[in-house]
Amino acid sequence: MTQIQTPGDKPVIELKNVNKHYGSLHVLRDISLSVGKGEVVVVIGPSGSGKSTLCRTINRLETIDSGEILIDGVPLPQEGRELAQLRAQIGMVFQSFNLFSHMTVLDNMTLAPTGVLKLPKKQAREEAMQLLERVGVADQAHKLPAQLSGGQQQRAAIARALAMHPKAMLFDEPTSALDPEMIGEVLNVMTGLAQDGMTMVIVTHEMNFARRVSDRVVFMDGGSIVEQDAPEAFFAHPKSQRAADFLQSIRAPEKL
Repeated sequence: MTQIQTPGDKPVIELKNVNKHYGSLHVLRDISLSVGKGEVVVVIGPSGSGKSTLCRTINRLETIDSGEILIDGVPLPQEGRELAQLRAQIGMVFQSFNLFSHMTVLDNMTLAPTGVLKLPKKQAREEAMQLLERVGVADQAHKLPAQLSGGQQQRAAIARALAMHPKAMLFDEPTSALDPEMIGEVLNVMTGLAQDGMTMVIVTHEMNFARRVSDRVVFMDGGSIVEQDAPEAFFAHPKSQRAADFLQSIRAPEKL
């Protein structure tokens, strides 16, 4: 069931009338979205609908042209130290892993906690190993990323984001670069995070995962949020014809 916020609750993530252009292309159109503490919001829609751009604006990997983004009620600055501090509170997992190829998995894990959070190296390594154990790749800690499978690299990337003790996690199509047999192991880690109460915004094409794990499904098309609802309601009875057509298009191959 979608999390209900009381009037006194402050969203962990809030977007207010956010607009973004790439030249003449209007990729985000007056986006307003609130994500409560512990809520799992899955963003779906056709390619080019603005899903990944939305995800990347939340920690200012993409700048915005107008509107406002707040983290725990604090407006996200354009640049500077304050931006770095707020960005550090939001973990990000990309479709292409983005691990440093010349560093071991463990060194990838400890770089930001020691450099940004100023954790002692011993503490950072201990926490890193605990997180790698949690995602099932502790035995790969001393290997380079290229020595791991895609699924193992993505689980290590999730652990690296968790090492910063984030208030929320953003996932930008985290399984799209994986072979089918590796998708499940990454989704299982994400399911565990949801069960542990992690606040998450997830852009994905995995509809069964969205149905099973999300508190709320947000459907985008043409740079706009067309509708949003609890997963049971959205998948059974979409309110817009555009969402109904989209769901029909992705169900059709299953019947072949």
